[in-house]
Order: sequence, then C-alpha cells, then structure tokens
Amino acid sequence: MSDFKQYLKRILITALVIYVCFLLQTSVFSQFALAGVTPNILICVVSSYGFMKGRKHGIIIGFFTGMLLDLFSGALFGMYSLIYMYIGLLNGFFRKQFFGDDLRLPMILIGTSDLVYGVITYLFLFAIRSQYDFSYYLMNIILPEVVYTLLVSIFVYYIILHLNNWVDKIEKKGSDRIGNY
Repeated sequence: MSDFKQYLKRILITALVIYVCFLLQTSVFSQFALAGVTPNILICVVSSYGFMKGRKHGIIIGFFTGMLLDLFSGALFGMYSLIYMYIGLLNGFFRKQFFGDDLRLPMILIGTSDLVYGVITYLFLFAIRSQYDFSYYLMNIILPEVVYTLLVSIFVYYIILHLNNWVDKIEKKGSDRIGNY
C-alpha cells in the first residue's frame, strides 16, 4: 500500500505542476507578452520530465499536457497531445546524459523542443491554410518565443528539478523503511 501512496503522491505533484504551469502560461504570462509572444512553460515541463524521468514519463506527461491544451484551445483536437507526446519522447532519449545541476543540456533541449513545437504548429495551423510566409513566422513568432521560453525556463526548470528531487527522496525513504521490516 505504501508504494501505491508514493506513486499517487508523484502523480498528484506532477499533475499540480502541469496545472499551475498551464494557469501561468494562459493567464499570468499572457499579460507579460514581449514582442507579441509569451513563453511556453508547458514545453519546459514536458521537456524537463522527459529527460529527468525518461521516455515513458515524457510521453505520458506530454499527452496529458497536450490534452489540457487541446481541451481549451479550439484548434485541431489532438494536435497538441501528439506534439507534446513526441517532444516528451524525444527528450526522454537524453535521460542518460542528464545531470541535475548542469544547465546546458536542459536549456539546449528546451530550446530545441520549443523550436520544433513552433515549426510543427506552423505546419499544422498555417501551412495547411496556404499561409506560406514561414520566414516571417520564424523571425517574429518562433524565435522570440524560444528566447523568452529559455529565459523563463531557467527558473521553471530549477523548481521542477527540486520538486522531482524532493519526491525521489520521499520515495527512497519510504522504500528504505519498507526494506527494514
């Protein structure tokens, strides 16, 4: 039963992180748009969990994060779920290269993930409708969003890292207690 409680605690904390970041992205940071763009904090969440916990966690967290966006966006339903799932999967491949306090790999992966997200979103939402001005979209939407996301993700990443380490420590204490009986 204790393993179930620890697993449930991890799920609830992860769900809370996703929900709080969703609220921040859609309400707070929409008020602080720079150059007409807002940071994509949810990319930071999916990428961080992907390379911290692996491909399986990245896919699951990406799916539910994307589903939350799909429910509230009104765009093609399922599009964000697929994009975020693949981003979580791709970041999960870098789990073995992940070292907690080294900021280089997380920033490279988060920036690349946001760039991929921007290009795929352009293809799904604009190129399909015969709006082919990719250079304008790249220079005025995608790249400024990547820069803004990277600036904000430094703080978000460390919060997620510390939450993840805290939950891992709680799980380790729980498994040590179980092993001593």
